[in-house]
Amino acid sequence: MKPNYKIYLQKLLIIAVPIILSNLISQLQMLIDRIFLGRADNLYMSALSNVTAPMWATMSFCFSLVAGASILISQNVGAGNRDNIEEYAGAMIKYNNIIPILLFFFWLVLSEPVFKIMGVSENLMPLCLSYSRYYAPVFILTGLGGSLSVILQTSNYTQPMVVYGLLRSALNIILDYVLIYGKFGFPALGIKGAAIATVIAEYLGALYITYVFLTNKNLVTRPSLKGTLKAKLSTYLTSAKLGVNTALEDFAWNIGNLCLIRILNTINEFAAGIYSIIFGVEILAIVIVGAIGSSTMTLTSEASGRKDLAQYKGVCICAYGLCAIVAVVMIILSITIPKQIVALFTKDNSVITTSSIYLLIVGINLFSKSANIIIGNGIRGSGNTRWMLNTQILGTIGIVCVAAFFVYVCKLGITGVFMAVLVDEGVRALINLGKYLRIVKKWENKNEGHILDI
Repeated sequence: MKPNYKIYLQKLLIIAVPIILSNLISQLQMLIDRIFLGRADNLYMSALSNVTAPMWATMSFCFSLVAGASILISQNVGAGNRDNIEEYAGAMIKYNNIIPILLFFFWLVLSEPVFKIMGVSENLMPLCLSYSRYYAPVFILTGLGGSLSVILQTSNYTQPMVVYGLLRSALNIILDYVLIYGKFGFPALGIKGAAIATVIAEYLGALYITYVFLTNKNLVTRPSLKGTLKAKLSTYLTSAKLGVNTALEDFAWNIGNLCLIRILNTINEFAAGIYSIIFGVEILAIVIVGAIGSSTMTLTSEASGRKDLAQYKGVCICAYGLCAIVAVVMIILSITIPKQIVALFTKDNSVITTSSIYLLIVGINLFSKSANIIIGNGIRGSGNTRWMLNTQILGTIGIVCVAAFFVYVCKLGITGVFMAVLVDEGVRALINLGKYLRIVKKWENKNEGHILDI
């Protein structure tokens, strides 16, 4: 069957656009957060980079763990098996909160040893500890939040995510302004105020999305209360076994990122801050690509369930085409207004001048990174979550070694770290493309073969 790219593009956008808008709103809020902190004290940016990297490594593990449930639910949507949808969704809702609660206590009590391992300086340590301990309650929400996101996405009904993003972000920006700088009679809390603002906004946003989950009739994959209560731990472990590869993949990526920050900390106190600025800009593009990637996994999983090779291929092609447009826009902005972008985060002219070239590097890198995200989600949609874990482990080892070589042997400083990122994404993109093409070829060679058998 010939792929109908118009239909696949429409399906992608129906799921992805609300997620993109929600994520962009959230990232805009985070950018404003960084702007507030950077203008309050240059050290806040380095502290934020050192804190968010390890905390996000553990948080993303929780969010990624539900990838297995998302794949299995979507495959059963494609196959029309309502009983299995109820079982997997119910088990996810019931059991997905255990690890996040444990992580809340970990970051509340044991954050200091983590920062010492990362080589955080004595000047930064109090700032890092203050932020992490006040931010820790957000972890309690990650299990529920990840589960509800899966229900919305597999139901192809992600519109509430826009309101969710607006609500959280607007509250966060207002509270950031008040608590960081000490407005309207409140004390100026600095980086601690940023953490408190985020926690309050996240909990109020969680109330809204929970209300949507309980009341909205468009959530076709929402389990019944009876189904949730009856759901078995073994069912959750089945989906978690599939999802843990994606969770470990994200964890491996974050470990690599932590190692890069550790290398940056050996250059000077402000190197991690520069990296944080560039990453903060790049993430605006990544959330778009990531949302398209999540939609790709949902639709390729459905294609797997109904044995629709045309949709499987067509969705991936359309998704990468959209991501290529994002990369081109990123490069244009990096060439035309790089200093203006960096100047939003710092008043230091030397940092502004030095950092501008790095925006162009990450713009070019976005082509390879998009390929890894889209192709990777297509591979996961086939039911194979192990492959991307394996390539990410190799990539993590490779990027750390290459970055260390460029920084310590070639003496390239921060530039060496960004060059290592470029090499890592490019090599893995080629490897993952080869795997994807082999999956398609094997499926084409099977008259009645199911993609999950590959």
